[in-house]
Amino acid sequence: MSSVATAAKYPKHLTAIVTATLLAGGGGAWALASLGPDVSELPVQMVLEAVQPQLPPEATELDTPALNLYRSDLTRTTDTADTLLKRMGVDDPQAAQFLRTNPMARQALFSRSGRHVSIETVDTHRLGKLSARWSPDEGTHFQRLVVERDAKGFSARLESAPLVASTRLASGTIQSSLFAATDEAGLPDVVASQLAELFSGDIDFRRALRKNDRFNVVYEVLEGDGERLRTGRVLSAEFVNAGKVFQAMWFQPPGKDSAGQAYRGGYYALDGRSLRRAFLSSPVAFSRVSSGFAMRFHPILNQWRRHLGTDFAAPTGTPARTVGDGVVSFAGVQNGYGNVIFIQHRNATETVYAHLSKILVKRGQTVTQGDTIGLVGSTGWATGPHLHFEVRVAGVQQDPMAMAQKSETVPVPVAALPVFKQVASNVKTQLQAAASLQSTRFE
Repeated sequence: MSSVATAAKYPKHLTAIVTATLLAGGGGAWALASLGPDVSELPVQMVLEAVQPQLPPEATELDTPALNLYRSDLTRTTDTADTLLKRMGVDDPQAAQFLRTNPMARQALFSRSGRHVSIETVDTHRLGKLSARWSPDEGTHFQRLVVERDAKGFSARLESAPLVASTRLASGTIQSSLFAATDEAGLPDVVASQLAELFSGDIDFRRALRKNDRFNVVYEVLEGDGERLRTGRVLSAEFVNAGKVFQAMWFQPPGKDSAGQAYRGGYYALDGRSLRRAFLSSPVAFSRVSSGFAMRFHPILNQWRRHLGTDFAAPTGTPARTVGDGVVSFAGVQNGYGNVIFIQHRNATETVYAHLSKILVKRGQTVTQGDTIGLVGSTGWATGPHLHFEVRVAGVQQDPMAMAQKSETVPVPVAALPVFKQVASNVKTQLQAAASLQSTRFE
């Protein structure tokens, strides 16, 4: 049969065979593509059309957010408006001029050290807002200076806000000295001084410390706007000296005493024994004893004579405090004592504070244990700044250290014992947690 006749008789079959052959072969794509016009020869037309974005109505009210930068630092005694702003990345002559001339800002920022400052910059290093925070040594509130940019330039205001207390734990081991160990543990010096004061009735921190003695402490930190502004009191502590364990906790008994006065808070051993004695062991917070209650060669008289007091070496201006409750019987200048204060206590006991650079009390004034009564100096017969301290009983000088350790203590009031025992139980848990910090550090 001829090919023409075959195609006429089986047209559908022949079409299917041809199509399959073209698709299966390597040239199938070329065969199919060549059936249409050449793409490169097709006319090209560019269409341009303006598109108007359709935003919701509320989106048009939003401004592009500005890029604000924040930075914090501490003030230095040498700071000026220019050096403070430059250190914090601010380049703003107008702001510097405001800080120089505004009395409130000058008083709060300059010739002061350790005050927390935070700034907010806008645009290109211009000052938007400056805040400075600081806390007095006493009280429950902190001060906040706020300097802000407004439409007219800058404004300043002073605010007061409550401090927020938080608790910290720490532990350490003595290798050379108490302060070296507390530094290693990251503790502020004020905590080290409180530790020494707290256990001074049981431990002689000047002569009895041993290598590998250890301590655990729970203390209070006072914060403002999230910044630590002041270290508070030690809440509880444990000291192991020569293998013997001493523990203490702060406790204020609830209620009032027989005179209708609220009980004073104080430190107690965990068995309820008060650690507050009638007399402190030192009139200067943890100072070096430069001359004790013994025979010595007098540096001015150039002769051996009995030293009937204790000398505490300390820089000029160091606070001198009364070691017990009493009344000021003399405050003025007296012979070799220079500026001196005499305080009369119970049981015919009198204390003497000599060579002061400044007297802060008056005759007849009532003072409470720990009150600052003057500042250390070198007036009178003194070869350098120190505090000469005496304890006299019925006019006879006594060893201040021995007097302090023998002075009476007051236990927890009987009615407050149930509360005390509950608090003491919690304190033991906290001290164990503090001790575990050191164990973790050495693992």
